[in-house]
Amino acid sequence: MRYTAPQEAWEADVPVRGDVPELATLLGEGGALVLTGAGISTDSGIPDYRGPTSAARRHAPMTFEAFAGDPVARHRYWARSHVGWPQMAAARPNAGHRAVTALQRAGLVGGVITQNVDGLHQAAGARDVVELHGALDRVVCLGCRATPTRTEIQDRLAALNPGFDARAVEINPDGDAELADDELDRFTMTACPACGDGPLKPDVVFFGESVPRPRVDHCFSLVDRARSLVVLGSSLTVMSGLRFVHAAARRGLPVAVVTSGPSRADGVASVRLTGALGEVLPATLDTLRLPDRA
Repeated sequence: MRYTAPQEAWEADVPVRGDVPELATLLGEGGALVLTGAGISTDSGIPDYRGPTSAARRHAPMTFEAFAGDPVARHRYWARSHVGWPQMAAARPNAGHRAVTALQRAGLVGGVITQNVDGLHQAAGARDVVELHGALDRVVCLGCRATPTRTEIQDRLAALNPGFDARAVEINPDGDAELADDELDRFTMTACPACGDGPLKPDVVFFGESVPRPRVDHCFSLVDRARSLVVLGSSLTVMSGLRFVHAAARRGLPVAVVTSGPSRADGVASVRLTGALGEVLPATLDTLRLPDRA
């Protein structure tokens, strides 16, 4: 599904409740669990699949079924990833990431769960971040289970493809790039550096793939220990993140949501704000009299 309406229509039905001081009051009570989505990274140049900034993209996200079962789809993914990775690797934390770190270091946030695979929370200094969907800077061999770094694989791909000078049309949220079909035939994929075979897969949870159960259980334990749940930059369209909102609601925890466009948590949120996280979160820090960097 692609949303093509303008920003005003996208946000028209969002049930705004509360304001920045109310969000600050909730966070000031401490013990908040933060759940972030793609909206917190858009100011770092990483697009999202849903929301106002996603309207122009044609690319559908890779599914695990296609990646694991179709060598052509897998080859296409890695060709695009080879071109898109440098932009992902160059992305830097923005004011939203820094605000989460400041809240954590002030003792007001007790845990961070991110649905993003970009590593920007850690780059901003956040601790013990649960990467619900994995991370693009790691790779796993589906054959021998070796885990080379993305940098190692990128170096091997560069050596195998010295003349591959394809230019990206656009970068997608999962780190790959839109390329013309005739570019894909010129790309050579590397084998696993450990077993010499493969196939290699980025250490991320593709659509249609299950999040590892121990990771899910750990996230539920964070909900159990939290005093509130604050959702930042996520529409919660998929159950992967929405289940933690359901768990918080069952426990009677206050839920705050700050994201552009509708969210599936809108019905349970006691504080519901829209707008750029790069503006809302620094304003929240100002209200709490916290610096943007701890």
